[in-house]
Amino acid sequence: MRRSNRSVLLTGIYRDGPLSRQELSVRTSLSAASVSNLVGELIAEGVVEEAGSVESEGGRPRVLLRVSPAFRYVVGAEVGETRIRVELFDLAMNVLATWDHPINEPEPAVVVKHVLEGLAVVIGSAGVRSEQILGLGVAVSGVVEGNAVVDAQTLGWDRVPLGQMLAEGIDIPIHVDNGANMLGQAEMWFGAGRGATDAVVALVGSGVGCALVAGGSSYRGTRSSAGEWGHMTIAYGGRRCRCGADGCLEAYVGAEGVLERYREAGGTLAAVDEEAAFVELLDSVRTSELAATIVDETIGYLAAGFANLVNLVNPERIVLGGWAGLMVGERYLPQLREVAGRHALRLPYSQVSIELCELGRDAVALGAATLPVLRLLRDGGVVPLRSNR
Repeated sequence: MRRSNRSVLLTGIYRDGPLSRQELSVRTSLSAASVSNLVGELIAEGVVEEAGSVESEGGRPRVLLRVSPAFRYVVGAEVGETRIRVELFDLAMNVLATWDHPINEPEPAVVVKHVLEGLAVVIGSAGVRSEQILGLGVAVSGVVEGNAVVDAQTLGWDRVPLGQMLAEGIDIPIHVDNGANMLGQAEMWFGAGRGATDAVVALVGSGVGCALVAGGSSYRGTRSSAGEWGHMTIAYGGRRCRCGADGCLEAYVGAEGVLERYREAGGTLAAVDEEAAFVELLDSVRTSELAATIVDETIGYLAAGFANLVNLVNPERIVLGGWAGLMVGERYLPQLREVAGRHALRLPYSQVSIELCELGRDAVALGAATLPVLRLLRDGGVVPLRSNR
């Protein structure tokens, strides 16, 4: 019970702070004496610190509390299809060091090698000790089960024990989760999803996925595969998707699929890099009728995908992110909203807002870094034992 109460207090301070002891007592329904005692423990351990004060009516100023940014550090890694990004944060989620590395093929052994290399670089660059790291969060494509076993059909990964492979190289707690879920967690905690209890955070990059939030909690399904929105059939008997099925949304709105459709229609692009080629295609809309047609169709397919989400899960908010999603959304968000409205049922569409991610294209690594933070909050400030098993 004591640890549970510590967890409730620490979570409140972290997610909504700075807060005073009085505010914590009201929010948690714990007695003032219990709050005072437990907060005293957290301060003595260095997890929580005082952060100024605010005036109160008819009494002494109320001291505000926050989680100490320098209590420990966390690392988040995004394993994309064309690059790996590793970032080190303090507990206020300020970026202290960043490492990027391009990859040609995301083979498991290559991914492990580069993630560990990036981890060593950011720890060294920030000048912190490895024992000060709460954990490493890793965001990957595909379904993540149990002890970080990854099944990523589009990458050719068949039950890869990624957590175990990483654990063999470091003595830091490891947490692995799906990339779209990590984008969702970042946006729900710190970005465009804040305040929503039923939301969808969509990730559109080379591939497509989403994070589902229902009643304020992440919805994962029976075995953590919920949110594979990119593999919802959008066109029966349509284009072959990388997953092997026909007509998946990803085959029409994922960057790889969009570029393939353009090239198959006779379009040419000077850029070889996928992201640069996608920008070139969007820029060509002003001068190329073919480019304009492909982009307009992409907006239509993406908007229809949004309408399916509106009709299926009735969210109050849809947040569009991912590097390709942001590129399209920054130019065509009003059109996306208008077309989605034409495909969705009138009442649920009137109840939803469609927004862009606020945290930028690198929010996935930030979301991954929240995994060890979440463990800290659940433990009530107790630093987990250094075991990867």
